[in-house]
Amino acid sequence: MNTTIPLSFLDLAPVPTGSTIADGIAQTVEIAKKSEQVGLNRYWMAEHHNMAGIASAATSVLLSHIGSQTKSIRIGSGGIMLPNHAPLVVAEQFGTLKALYGDRIDLGLGRAPGTDGATFQALRRQMSDAERFPNDVQELLYLLGNDTDDSPVQAFPGAKSNIPLWILGSSLFGATLAAHLGLPYVFASHFAPQMLEHAITAYREQFQPSAYLSKPYVMLAANLLLADDDATANYHFSSAQQSFVRLRRNERGQMPKPVHDMDSIWSASEKAMVDSALSVSFVGSVATVQPKLADFIAKYQPDELIVTANIYDQAARLHSLELIPMLNLFTLHSPVAAA
Repeated sequence: MNTTIPLSFLDLAPVPTGSTIADGIAQTVEIAKKSEQVGLNRYWMAEHHNMAGIASAATSVLLSHIGSQTKSIRIGSGGIMLPNHAPLVVAEQFGTLKALYGDRIDLGLGRAPGTDGATFQALRRQMSDAERFPNDVQELLYLLGNDTDDSPVQAFPGAKSNIPLWILGSSLFGATLAAHLGLPYVFASHFAPQMLEHAITAYREQFQPSAYLSKPYVMLAANLLLADDDATANYHFSSAQQSFVRLRRNERGQMPKPVHDMDSIWSASEKAMVDSALSVSFVGSVATVQPKLADFIAKYQPDELIVTANIYDQAARLHSLELIPMLNLFTLHSPVAAA
């Protein structure tokens, strides 16, 4: 195993309390540029709907904007929630992105709706649509591949683009599907870590080499928030913790401001829920985080790590990215000047 691995960034395009969607998108562009400058491998965005604090609902549209503002970093979805879309439409959208930005495009696919039941119905979908996920993935692979010349329906653009597909998951279902299709696998350990070890073991043991991938490739997700000292990092991380409490309470709102005392906000059961969901989190100074993160990488041996910092304070997010090279755990590209 290499002593270092690639590092990527997952951005939920947070909209801080008191800000507009346009403000959130402008901050997202800053984060993408900083990710590229630091030398990260990929910059991915996630599809969510009906969430006031997240600006990435129209994921492919926002990715196009990110592509225009960066030069070399890979951009993609982490992920597109495929049950919300016809595979043909996804193929056309990401085929367009590849036409615009070349081989920088990744397409990560999830099976969850990325929203609540009422919004899922507003998307004109049914919960049973998720059952078609394996077939929809294979249809998408076909539409993006080289063999559609004689098909009555083709993706223009998209056909022959061979955009890399990734399966996202937090259970054995996605791990098994990715293994059987011979696709790379991303485990959502940044918010659903319970099945982490079982899922990546199943994926590696059941993996079948394919035209897309010759051996298993695992990317794990984590929360990473670096600061000059532990207290500052924990203070800013309280925004992410509050967001999970609000989600459990079915409370709407933008990304909350950080607080010094979470005990004044959550109950004991809510704290236990948040601590469990966010247990794969590395928060603190470089000196505090480095050994813990090194142990995590040594234990699970991911081929790549993707991290997120879904918090209120933009300066804290940018500074966290700036501190990443000091960890000495990751293979970083040569710094790229901002577009």
